[in-house]
Amino acid sequence: MSFAEACRAGSARDWDAAVNHPFVDQLLDGTLPDDRLRHYLVQDYQFCDAFVILLGAAVATAPGLGERLRFARVLGAFAADEDDYFTRSFDELGVPPGERAAPELARPTREFDALMREAAGSRSYPVVLAVLLVAEWLYGDWAARGRDRDLAALAPRHRDWIRLHDNPDYNAWVDWLRAEFDNATAAADAEPAAQAFARAVRLERAFFDDALIARTA
Repeated sequence: MSFAEACRAGSARDWDAAVNHPFVDQLLDGTLPDDRLRHYLVQDYQFCDAFVILLGAAVATAPGLGERLRFARVLGAFAADEDDYFTRSFDELGVPPGERAAPELARPTREFDALMREAAGSRSYPVVLAVLLVAEWLYGDWAARGRDRDLAALAPRHRDWIRLHDNPDYNAWVDWLRAEFDNATAAADAEPAAQAFARAVRLERAFFDDALIARTA
């Protein structure tokens, strides 16, 4: 078992609860109410700044040019494809500019944002990778559940979010991240990275829990 797999196994309860969360069930079958999707997306959008900082920290702490360029390409794709999805969905859901830019943050949002910034500030490549890996791998796992669904029948705001996290480029990125995490932790004290990994998984589950709290648009 690789170190990444061991970390996931150590957080299996929270990982599986997030991947198989009722929020994900409703997203995949197209029954997720718009008020809950709106709340989720507005909260998720608040991570963009911290996520870009985290990717920047990965560029800064990576061991070589090849790794730096890999992160830089992902950063460019994030700025294009994912930001475009948010803009389109916010327009469709009627989210005003003020709510997009400065909403009231739920506790899991605040704590995950803080974790990403803390990891970036650690200047530890394994810790940076740990938080990145959870964010990307866990999302890839839940999105993969849509492979046996008729996604074409879903509304674009549901379908496109799923496809952003389950496509050949995304899956190759997650595979690369997982291998990079294994390599980085083999050459360093792995305990801080393992702790960051577990903390990130707990917060991913909490974020989905918060997304199912009844909201009004």
